[in-house]
Amino acid sequence: MQFEVRALKANEGLVLLAIDAPDEAAALEQARAQGVAVLSARRQRALPGFGQRLRGRFPLLLFSQELVALLQAGLSLPETIETMAEKETRPDARKVLAAMRNRLFEGRSLSQALETLPDVFPPLYVATVRASERTGDLPEALKRYIGYQERLDSVRKKAVSSAIYPVVLLCVGTLVTLFLLGYVVPRFSAIYAETGRDLPLLSRVLLQWGELINRHGIGAVSALLVTIVAGVLMRDRVRGAASALVMRVPALGERVFVYHLARFYRTTGMLLRGGTPIVTALTMVTGLLPVELRERLGRATQRIRDGVSISTAMTECGLTTPVATRMLRVGESSGDMAEMMDRIAVFHDEELARWVDWFTKLFEPLLMAIIGLVIGAIVVLMYLPIFELAGSVQ
Repeated sequence: MQFEVRALKANEGLVLLAIDAPDEAAALEQARAQGVAVLSARRQRALPGFGQRLRGRFPLLLFSQELVALLQAGLSLPETIETMAEKETRPDARKVLAAMRNRLFEGRSLSQALETLPDVFPPLYVATVRASERTGDLPEALKRYIGYQERLDSVRKKAVSSAIYPVVLLCVGTLVTLFLLGYVVPRFSAIYAETGRDLPLLSRVLLQWGELINRHGIGAVSALLVTIVAGVLMRDRVRGAASALVMRVPALGERVFVYHLARFYRTTGMLLRGGTPIVTALTMVTGLLPVELRERLGRATQRIRDGVSISTAMTECGLTTPVATRMLRVGESSGDMAEMMDRIAVFHDEELARWVDWFTKLFEPLLMAIIGLVIGAIVVLMYLPIFELAGSVQ
């Protein structure tokens, strides 16, 4: 959930921060980690998913690429934003750019301008820009964010593309099964009822299921639609519950854990490379992790505050793998923790990609076999009484 935090910042006065956090206490902690004096915090009451839809309409990655190109061409930041606003043809994106341009002409920094548009620019993006303002190298910081986002998108697209065929196959198989049970089986049931013959046990069970689905099909579809709508309205809770359930599955939970770890280390490494302190970076990336891992990260952050090394704190709190632990120790020895965290993410992304390829190659034919067996069993049980009748006639 997102919180609106009012705070005082040195040399800037009153600022308004938009922070993603699981609760108000976590939002206040993240705000204080940014070096501000918190005045108040309240949960934003926007419609569910509205901010995500607005963020999805604004091409953040394309915006960053164009911003880097124009800045490297020699344009000043206000001129760059004004040029992008003039050439933009999409109304929503033009409004965002116009709002940024107005903030810049008021004398605000780019990070302050981005903070006023929390539905478009995520906190991680704002933090990257704010860190670059201290070093004076905005194009380089944006390049890091572009590379970070492209790697995340690559992993996500690979997972989605691998899941498309099994999902389509499962949906088609389910629809065919429901059609047979809800439409075809009841017709056979009426025919067999007229004959007055005793049917095999399995055939009777199948016919009873078909009659049940045919009788209560509208109610079942209505209940399914209500469940889907409720899931969309409460998708944060549903996502958290689903993540907790998947994490308990022995083989699958381990891979989901590795995915979250890779995302966590890549994001933390990018923030460290931009000059963000380790404790602040860990506090900012809390929202990227599922609820059960946020508690571990909170304990690890507190251990690091107490002076424990990063590798020890992460290992004690269960936020590493054996490979990640060794790489963190190497990073502490070399002093380049940002580079080592990025390597941890790359290693686990490659490991996860190999597992996804193996799993899809095994799961797709297995799913096809299961669907074929289910449909075949329904067809055989429907025609079994006819086969018996034909045998008795002979």
